[in-house]
Amino acid sequence: MAILGLLTTLTVLGNHPWLTRVYEYRPAPGQFINTMPLCRVGEPIDSVLARCQASICGRIDTVTVTFHGQTITSIDTIWSEGMISLGGYGGYVIVGFDHPVVNMHTYDFEIQGNAFISERETHGGSSEPGIVMVGVDLDGNGVPSDGDKWYELAGSEYTHPKTQHDYSITYYRPDEAKPRTPSQVNPFLNDTTYIRWTSNDVNPDSTSGYMSRNTYHSQPYWPLWLQNEGTLTFQGTKLRCNALDLGNNASNSYYVQYFFDWGYVDNLPNNPARVSQDDGYYNPGFKIDWAVDERGNHVNLSHIDFIKIYCGMNQYCGWTGETSTEVAAGIDFHPDAPMPLPVAGDVNGDGEVNISDINSVINCILGDNYVNMADVTHDSEINISDVNAVIDLILQ
Repeated sequence: MAILGLLTTLTVLGNHPWLTRVYEYRPAPGQFINTMPLCRVGEPIDSVLARCQASICGRIDTVTVTFHGQTITSIDTIWSEGMISLGGYGGYVIVGFDHPVVNMHTYDFEIQGNAFISERETHGGSSEPGIVMVGVDLDGNGVPSDGDKWYELAGSEYTHPKTQHDYSITYYRPDEAKPRTPSQVNPFLNDTTYIRWTSNDVNPDSTSGYMSRNTYHSQPYWPLWLQNEGTLTFQGTKLRCNALDLGNNASNSYYVQYFFDWGYVDNLPNNPARVSQDDGYYNPGFKIDWAVDERGNHVNLSHIDFIKIYCGMNQYCGWTGETSTEVAAGIDFHPDAPMPLPVAGDVNGDGEVNISDINSVINCILGDNYVNMADVTHDSEINISDVNAVIDLILQ
């Protein structure tokens, strides 16, 4: 009875280890769109986000029982075992925890997908790499906004000569009523000119094309809640194609998507032990130390507040469809790590005090955005005195 007395009230100590919030979901067209999660025509975006959140975010379960006259309340954090699809290149989701993720200079968090190893080729299988961006809540409003700063986590392909930075693609909403045009080559495709796209690819042979429609997924591939938008445009980094068809012909194809070394969502199988260890067959997680700015320079972030995952490939694999990143869950490996003290004068949150912070203060003065750290003098105003304060810190 003494032991039961200790269990009368159990409380959650510390932060929730699983993702708790979906801030934005804007997928590109794809064969799993409108089914993962299930969506309806004209559905409000808040409803769509709620479905995403129910699929990939954790929850807190509370169970109260009475045993031998003692009331026992058990509180636990549970992973919701669902999944969402980001569609083709550029489709994205922005998520977060109920706390900042602190940079511990090791593997800091994991975003899970549904990659798996092929029976024919152990170095590949289903690998649909999604690129990770991390955001810092510079304006302090608690949600991703224009006043915040985003950095790419540079994975193993970041400097590969076939990786294209500043890539842009535009999809054009299809006419769902137009007659289908079955492929004479591949019987599993019933519309090879379904969704047209154009891009700024440096390869002139890849500046336009179509996303085909296959016989396995008959629902509209265009997001149903975005029916009023005639085009969808996405920008970012595009990774090289990773798929090879090891089959004999179009009707007997066997696509293998080869794994990249590290640094992408849905690229390697999930780590079943959910621990941050290196293993060539499992995704060990992500390091905040991989963050780079828009020029590819390393930045020393003390923490992050938001995570954006977007599909990094424009690739179509026959009857298996487009390469589309799936997101299943996310976990912070050290949710109770203490937040480091802010660096005085580090207005843009990149861990250094330099001329870019002066520019950030000037931008705030001009009204481009508001950043809490721009008030370097702590006088509740952002003006020339804050510029001078940053200069003094640089010269120290």
